[in-house]
Amino acid sequence: MSDYITTIGLEIHAELHTNSKMWCGCKNDPMEKRPNQNICEVCMAHPGTLPVANKEAIKKVMTVGCAVGSNIADFTEFDRKNYFYPDIPKGYQITQYKFPIVSGGKINDVELTRIHLEEDTAKSSHVGGTTLVDYNRAGVPLMELVTEPVIHSAEQAVAFARELQRILRYVGASEANMEMGQMRIEANISVAPRSQNNADGTQKVAEGIQNNADRYKGLGTKVEVKNINSFASVFGAINYEVARHIALIEEGGAVVQETRGWDDTKQSTFSQRKKENAHDYRYFPDPDLPKLYLSKLFNLDEIRNSLPELPVAKRARFAKVFGLKDDSIEILTDSPLLSSFFDTVVDGKDANFAQLSANYLISDILGLLKKEGLEITEETLPGTTSFKTLIEMVVSGELSSRGAKDLLPKLLADKKLDTRVTAEQLGMIQKNDPELLKSIVAEVLEDNPKQVADYRAGQESMFMYFVGQCMKKSKGAGNPGVFQQLLKESLQSTTNINN
Repeated sequence: MSDYITTIGLEIHAELHTNSKMWCGCKNDPMEKRPNQNICEVCMAHPGTLPVANKEAIKKVMTVGCAVGSNIADFTEFDRKNYFYPDIPKGYQITQYKFPIVSGGKINDVELTRIHLEEDTAKSSHVGGTTLVDYNRAGVPLMELVTEPVIHSAEQAVAFARELQRILRYVGASEANMEMGQMRIEANISVAPRSQNNADGTQKVAEGIQNNADRYKGLGTKVEVKNINSFASVFGAINYEVARHIALIEEGGAVVQETRGWDDTKQSTFSQRKKENAHDYRYFPDPDLPKLYLSKLFNLDEIRNSLPELPVAKRARFAKVFGLKDDSIEILTDSPLLSSFFDTVVDGKDANFAQLSANYLISDILGLLKKEGLEITEETLPGTTSFKTLIEMVVSGELSSRGAKDLLPKLLADKKLDTRVTAEQLGMIQKNDPELLKSIVAEVLEDNPKQVADYRAGQESMFMYFVGQCMKKSKGAGNPGVFQQLLKESLQSTTNINN
């Protein structure tokens, strides 16, 4: 057992999927590549402009809170977090401090402190000795989720973040694409000798509300690693910091409370600045925005009742109803679009049909998409009807496994393709007539006298060679089971005659 206890709290920011920004009518478009296109006087903090809150963004945060079993506040307000940086033209960020929209809740048995709503900052790019600022992202609605410091390993932290990403996608709150910066993770990490740790977990308080808010009694000094943009980097940054803290402690040194960054190339963290405390930001309620009583603006029961089946429930159903393996369940439920596609295909079918569908979907379709460098979208997946027909034909024996694999690329290329008609046109319908297939078996054995001799001499592995040759000669249309039976009969007959 390790002599040290690692304690981790996560702060995760996710850009919300809304039509407009948080305080103005500018388009919320994460795909916009041209700098400073979706901006206005409000985004740029021109004098005399006033913010107007995005009601849909507030609803999405409430929806996420309902999905994770949180408490939804009735009263909430927005605050000013004061600091100067070029990506904040106002000189302050509009966020939430004492009265967040959401408090409590759990994901993967990790307790949540709060979920609040704020605005994203502009994006800075450093080119040579010049800093360029793109304000397209400035004012985009940003959800911030803060966990309690109850995570104890990099693996647990990554699992939590992955599950949050799934939930955000399932409820339609965010695409949470980390490569595009739509979801960014900050890890608060401390390490303490096991003998000093207070195991009863007392003195928990909300992140950011008061000094040293991340500590239990007996925990080590916290270091925050900011803006981590991939799960692999979360894993690497936490493990690096844990090892760094332990080395400092064992050398008799002290861990400094600070903010650090993660260098993907060097696979190490680096110091950025001394860690600020809440009082450094001089929070106070924003006088330009009204106090909100959410029960007057939203029907909370309607929000709860409109929740889709969430990932944890879907995983349990796929295991119980269809008997799918854990790795298959993980892949299918990772994408709400893929799991919905699967559900549509297997609706009303038995477990065998579902398992076969999952195999072709994961091994073949996702393999083809990966080969072409394509993402899972409605456009790149085949039509549900054509894919369902393909699986039905495989189950009935009309289409061989080889034929199905050859047909799938065509279904991907044309969503409206009629599976059965196409299979017939290409001669892929599996032939089961023994009389028809006997001639193919006879030709294969006649064309391969050496292999027949080897088989008769005891090389039983040659049998599957004959099956493969029969399938090749039938262009994949022959039923392999029938071929195997006919080959056994023919080779046994040949052996008896020669004996």
